[in-house]
Amino acid sequence: MNSSAPGSEPAELLSPAEAGRLLTSPAADLDLGVLRSVPVLVVDDADRLAREAAAVLADLPLVSVGIAPAGAAPAFDVLVDDVDAVTAVVDGVAANPMAAVTCCQVLRSGPAPVTPDGIRTGLLLESTAYGTLQAGPEFARWLAGRGRRVRPEEPDPPVLVDTSGDEVRLILNRPRLRNAWSAAMRDSLVDVLRALAVPGDDRPIHLTGNGPAFCCGGDPAEFGTVDNPVTGHLVRSSANAAPWLDRLANRLTVTVHGPAVGAGVELAAFATRLRATVGATFRLPEVSMGLLPGAGGTISVPRQIGRQRAAWLCLTGATIDATRALDWGLVDEISDEPVDAPIED
Repeated sequence: MNSSAPGSEPAELLSPAEAGRLLTSPAADLDLGVLRSVPVLVVDDADRLAREAAAVLADLPLVSVGIAPAGAAPAFDVLVDDVDAVTAVVDGVAANPMAAVTCCQVLRSGPAPVTPDGIRTGLLLESTAYGTLQAGPEFARWLAGRGRRVRPEEPDPPVLVDTSGDEVRLILNRPRLRNAWSAAMRDSLVDVLRALAVPGDDRPIHLTGNGPAFCCGGDPAEFGTVDNPVTGHLVRSSANAAPWLDRLANRLTVTVHGPAVGAGVELAAFATRLRATVGATFRLPEVSMGLLPGAGGTISVPRQIGRQRAAWLCLTGATIDATRALDWGLVDEISDEPVDAPIED
């Protein structure tokens, strides 16, 4: 491998013995970590790493990558099957090491067991880390390279609601923009979900998207438009759809068609039942933007597929299809039926 973070040496493939000596050294925290130009540690036969050495990984500001069978080395941030699969992870870390490490630190701290208090704390941690990265150099570089976008006024409601049947149908409704997740869409969805959370309302809820995609992620025109990261954090911690989706999860079915990207994956993963059409795909690209998932994805996604697979999705930015999503447990069912026709407003 010849991938490296800026200013760092290429990532080396270490044996369990070599990694054990590094990790159990009294100077491990002085020698290893993103601020020491060592943002990633790759260990072969990771399941053979001594327990006392593996325990150190949780405290180090780096991404730990183990080569081992799935589930065999739970202390590592990411597990891959063989050395060839390491490159994509290391490349993702190298491109944005601060975001990659921060993302893995947040995933390590995910609520376990998953309780309402744990989810609340997890969302606050996610939002705080997201805001920190918004003030960092990697996100600034991404912003500078993308150019500015301005949206015209949109006359149509961003979320359509139908309460005429036995279930409540909610449809994300920015089809021209592939249902890009905007502040207006977030606020509209929160308003609807809040009204559905009243005692005594046990109607099933079905969330879908209008147009060619379920949700292509955060609207690029809105990135960087909040005055400062602190304000952004306070908005996320007071106007977030995630806690409402989690609260209503037992009543909620989400059907994903076409791409689900970023927030589209994160929010859908809160549902107790997630259906995907045959052509659905899933991707978490935030680390490549110098950020981490910020719509609840550090809780919802690992809850379904585990921390290590969630980290792999974040660090590589890879797209997975519905079949792999089903195999991993992100999706509960693949349907070849088309999504219900949109509601006429």
